[in-house]
Amino acid sequence: MHLAIVDWVVIALFFIITMIVGLLVSRKSGTSSSEFFLGGRSMPWWLLGVSMVATTFSADTPNLVTDIVRTSGVAGNWAWWAFLLTGMLTVFVYAKLWRRSGITTDLEFYEMRYSGWEASFLRGFRAIYLGVFFNVMIMATVMLAGIKISGILLGLSPVTTVLIVSVVTVIYSSIGGFKGVIYTDFFQFTLAMIGMIWASVYIVNMPEIGGLSNLLSHPSVTPKLDFLPDFNNMEVLVPLLIIPIAVQWWSVWYPGAEPGGGGYIAQRMLSARNEKNAIAATLLFNVAHYALRPWPWILIALASLIVFPTLDSIQTAFPGINPAFVKDDLAFSAMLSFLPAGLLGIVIAALIAALMSTISTHLNWGSSYIVNDFYQRFVNPMAKETELVNVGRISTVVLMILAAIFALLLTNALQAFNILLQIGAGTGLLFILRWFWWRINAMSEIVAMIVSFVIAVIMEIGVKDQLASHEKLVIGVLLTTIAWVVTALVTKPTDGKVLIQFYKTIRPHGMGWKPVISQGMANGSITQEHTKTGKLSTEVLMMFLGCIGIYSLLFGTGYIIYGQMANAAIAFVIALFVGVSLKKLWVNIE
Repeated sequence: MHLAIVDWVVIALFFIITMIVGLLVSRKSGTSSSEFFLGGRSMPWWLLGVSMVATTFSADTPNLVTDIVRTSGVAGNWAWWAFLLTGMLTVFVYAKLWRRSGITTDLEFYEMRYSGWEASFLRGFRAIYLGVFFNVMIMATVMLAGIKISGILLGLSPVTTVLIVSVVTVIYSSIGGFKGVIYTDFFQFTLAMIGMIWASVYIVNMPEIGGLSNLLSHPSVTPKLDFLPDFNNMEVLVPLLIIPIAVQWWSVWYPGAEPGGGGYIAQRMLSARNEKNAIAATLLFNVAHYALRPWPWILIALASLIVFPTLDSIQTAFPGINPAFVKDDLAFSAMLSFLPAGLLGIVIAALIAALMSTISTHLNWGSSYIVNDFYQRFVNPMAKETELVNVGRISTVVLMILAAIFALLLTNALQAFNILLQIGAGTGLLFILRWFWWRINAMSEIVAMIVSFVIAVIMEIGVKDQLASHEKLVIGVLLTTIAWVVTALVTKPTDGKVLIQFYKTIRPHGMGWKPVISQGMANGSITQEHTKTGKLSTEVLMMFLGCIGIYSLLFGTGYIIYGQMANAAIAFVIALFVGVSLKKLWVNIE
């Protein structure tokens, strides 16, 4: 493809504005590690919420959704829609607990909650395991999407794409720190949403599609439109809906949807001005992530079924693309090639924005682990603030180099998505319960981490295609959960003083902490004031109401697109009722 001058101008302006934002906040961001990684704990809810959703609006997400829609229909999106349950659990139960902790990274939690060498090992090991290896894999999947998009829309080689994106992202991420990431996220998300909505409207009205009514009535599209899978076909229903809703959301650790919160979501909760801002930020994130963003991607994916009904048709249209890259996820980029001058530049800039916002967040998050939970904790505890910031900037560059190299080895976004789910299978319930059951200890987490990883390796190398992905997932969840629960019951519990201090600081709900509360009250270290924690039953009720409200917004929008106005009205009335109910219940979670 050949871009017009106006397209290049738009793309150039995007890069210029992004760099300016990073430079404007660079001076203050370099004053301390708290500024560099948490923005001085002064960030407002709306900016943090948009940053969360901008990070998850990565360039690989529309590719992943396109892959899902083309192979499993709209209903296939339950593979990630189900994570709304854990998202709303974080909003109403865990957000205030994270902010209350006052820690710098979620890995610091380990030595706050556990005791002994196991706690120190967990913190240091996971700093490298998550901050480097896991983080690099996630960034590589995002970079893979950039490679595919640039290959079709710009004709760039994978190496060229990786170099351009890496250099620009590293510059503003390492200079501007957390605030640079947050402010550029806001600009990038706004641009990304405008570009995606405009592109979907144009594509649906292309002569090849013929408008929305023709799209929805096309024989290649109509079998893909249902919001729910066929309940009479258990082979489809089980993996697409039952497993995600019944098992996956609470049992699997996945970046951005960690049970109980964690990773860069926790980083943003920890940087909030106060507990209310942490709750509001995560609520805004979930509303935007699930109800606002998906439909432009879905419409483009459905349109691709008409223009590119098979993988061969994509390969024929773009003969210069490496055949190894020609998967269903490539159809998204292929459809964007039809956009006119000007709009094409905006959409490319939007996709670059989505790509860079995700990578910049992961760079800052990953380097925060390396600096706070490895370097300062184990290498140089007496390091000055300037030294910590410099180590953070160096680690940012190293992480980007590793991610760029690994990106050149991947071929498919859904492939990486399934691998990440399998690696985290079975650990989710532990992350949920460790706040509320005193008996969980550091050894429980170590065993869960090891067992889930070993099972994932066995499933991917030994079992391979002998079992379906959802069957592998369930086996991994079952075995890992049994392993860590047994470990918690038979190994030495966390030191009593550590548990008492954790309870006093966090003030979790007391049901699973009765022995600790009794011990603390007996020696006078815990008072009645520490046991005032709100009502867990109310928080769980708000969680489910929140899910109903957001799903209603999601499907209400879909019903409007499908022309089913009566159903849309019902869905939006339900969403309004939920909103009013949540507002009345809000005071009970403070």
